[in-house]
Amino acid sequence: MHRRKIAAALAVVTGTSLLIAPQAHASGFAAQQIAWQKCTDEPGFERLQCGSFTAPMDWNNPRNGKTVTIAVSRTVPLNGKAKTAVFTNPGGPGGEGRTLPLVYLNRPKLSENAEIYGIDVRGTGASSNVTCGGFDTLGSTDPRDRSRANLDLLYGGMELQAKFCQTKSGELGRFITTEQTVKDLDLLRQVLGRKKVDWLGYSGGSWMGAYYATYFPKTLDKIVLDSNTEFTAPWQTVFGDFGLGFERRFRVDFAPWVAKHDNVFHLGKTGEEVRQTYERTRAKLAQQPVTLPDGTYYPVTLDLVLVQGQYSKYAFDGAARKLAELAGTVPAPITAQASYPDAAVSTRHSILCNDTEFRGDRRFLERDAARDGAKWPLLGYYQVMGPCAFWDRPDVNLRQPTGIGVAPTLMVQSERDAPTPIEGARRAHAGFAGSRMLTVENEGDHGIYGFDNACVNDVVERYLVDRVTPPRDLSCPGVPLPEPGQQQAGPLEQARDLAVRLGW
Repeated sequence: MHRRKIAAALAVVTGTSLLIAPQAHASGFAAQQIAWQKCTDEPGFERLQCGSFTAPMDWNNPRNGKTVTIAVSRTVPLNGKAKTAVFTNPGGPGGEGRTLPLVYLNRPKLSENAEIYGIDVRGTGASSNVTCGGFDTLGSTDPRDRSRANLDLLYGGMELQAKFCQTKSGELGRFITTEQTVKDLDLLRQVLGRKKVDWLGYSGGSWMGAYYATYFPKTLDKIVLDSNTEFTAPWQTVFGDFGLGFERRFRVDFAPWVAKHDNVFHLGKTGEEVRQTYERTRAKLAQQPVTLPDGTYYPVTLDLVLVQGQYSKYAFDGAARKLAELAGTVPAPITAQASYPDAAVSTRHSILCNDTEFRGDRRFLERDAARDGAKWPLLGYYQVMGPCAFWDRPDVNLRQPTGIGVAPTLMVQSERDAPTPIEGARRAHAGFAGSRMLTVENEGDHGIYGFDNACVNDVVERYLVDRVTPPRDLSCPGVPLPEPGQQQAGPLEQARDLAVRLGW
C-alpha cells in the first residue's frame, strides 16, 4: 500500500531528424483506418469512442517493419457536425489520455463544435507499453537523511531504477521520446484526413504541444498550453523548479488556509504553526510509522500526500485531514489495467531521460538535493529525474522550440502553480515567438481550463471555437479557496477518476 500510494501521488506532479512527409505514409501508415467502436458499456461513457492505429517503432527508420500500437479515443458532437478536431494530452509526461475528452462534455461550446481526441501516447495506457518491471525506488528511503549509508541507498536505487527501466522495456524504451511521439500525433492527423488540428495540453502536455508545433508548424492551428513547463529548456531545468513551486504553494496558500480553519483541523492558528506541526509529525513518523486503514504512513508518504494536495485547492481538505489524522488532532477512521501496471511511470522515465541530456553525476545530485532541500524542504530533496544520471541515453537531439513559423499559441498559467511554476512558464513565453499568456492571478491550481474559472473558460473557447486569438497577454482573477469539505475534481483529476472507474 505504501508504494502504491507513492506512485499514485506522483502520477499526477528531446539529432535533428527529418520530418516525414505525408507522401511517405501514403502507401502504408497514413492509409489505415481506425475502427471506432464503443469504449465500454459502462453508463455515462456513451459519447466516447475508442480505436487504435499503427505507427513505426522508429520514425527515423520507418521501413524496418517494427511497429507500435497507439490507442485513441474521441467524442463526436451530438449534431455530428464537427468544425474542428482537438488533440488533447493530460501531461505526465506519460499520462494516459483516453478519458480526457469526456471532461469537455460539460463545455458544450467546445464539445458541440469539435471532435475531441484523447491519446494514450506510445509507452503507456492501452498503447504499446514500456515497463520498469514494477521497480520504483522513489520513496523507498527518506531523502532528508543525508548520512553516507542512506545516500548509498538513495543513489544506488536511482542507478538500479535506470537499469530496470531500460532492461525491462527492451528495444522499445529507446524510442519513447517526444520526437517519436509528435510524429505519431501527426500520423493520427493524416489517418483522420485532417489538414490541420488544434491542440489542448496540460502540464507535460504543454511540452508536447510546443514540440508538435515545432516539428509540424503547418498542421497545428489553435494551440492551448495550460499549466506550462519551461518547454524552451531541458527537462532537467523543468524538474529543478519542483521544490520552489511546491514550497511556495504550501506556504502561501495551503498552510494559511489550514490555519484559517483551525476549528476544523486543529493544526495551528498561523501558517507557520501548521508547517511546524507538519515537521513534528514527520519526525514522529520517522521514529514510528503509523498504519491506518488505507495503508502505512512514513515520512515520505506524508510528504507525498501533501505534495498531491497542492495541485488543486479542492485537494486541500483531504490533505489537511490526513495530516490531522497523523498528527492526532482529529480521529483516524478505522480492475483491469494496461499490460504493465507501471507503464505510465516507465514512460515518464523514458521520455525524461531519452529526450534531453542530463548534466551531472551522483556528486552533482547529492549537492543539488542538499541545496534545494534546505531551501524547499517539502519536495526539494526529491529528485524525480535522478535515474537519468545513470541512463544509457540514445542519440536523440530535439529541435529547439522557438515559436517561429508556429500559429499564435495561447498559454494559460496560474501564478502559484506548484508543479509548473510561473517563472519557467514566463521564460518559455519569452522564448516562444507569437505566444500569448493568460495569467490567472491569485491562483495556484494546476490545470485550469475546463473547470470552474469562467473568465479562463471564456478566453480559451473564444480562441479554440470562435478562432479569435488574443491580441496581447491577458489576465483573469483566480477562484477563491473553498471552505473545508468542499471538494470538486479539476479536469486532470476527472480524467484520472474516469480511467479508474473503467479499470484503464
